[in-house]
Amino acid sequence: MNKIIINAELINYGRLCSYIAKKALEGNEIIVLNSEKVLISGNKKDIIKKYGALKKKGGRSLKGPKISRIPFKFLKRGIRGMLPDHRKGIGKIAFSKIRCYNGIPEKFKMEKTIKIKIKEYNKCITLKELLDNL
Repeated sequence: MNKIIINAELINYGRLCSYIAKKALEGNEIIVLNSEKVLISGNKKDIIKKYGALKKKGGRSLKGPKISRIPFKFLKRGIRGMLPDHRKGIGKIAFSKIRCYNGIPEKFKMEKTIKIKIKEYNKCITLKELLDNL
């Protein structure tokens, strides 16, 4: 059981979520820093329109998609979607080992972080920009 600290700055949202889910299922403890700087690739207007429609669809009802406006919660929800079953069994255990933070807390400033290789994107939006526009 290893402790993996990931600096999520300028990393694609979907690739990061799948990587974290895979490592958590292997039994590692995962800590994600700078979750507000994760990128979602695509046209900004289309992305804002898509998530805005989902947010509106959920509304105030108890049912429907719940979209948080806090970046680390939004990222954690994406990771949860990549796990096999987050309510019981190995998915629940793996999900409990994942911690996400906005920015870098004081206790992790001196820690060594992993930087995942990224692909350059021409059109993209950060989680902070997206959630501020919802």
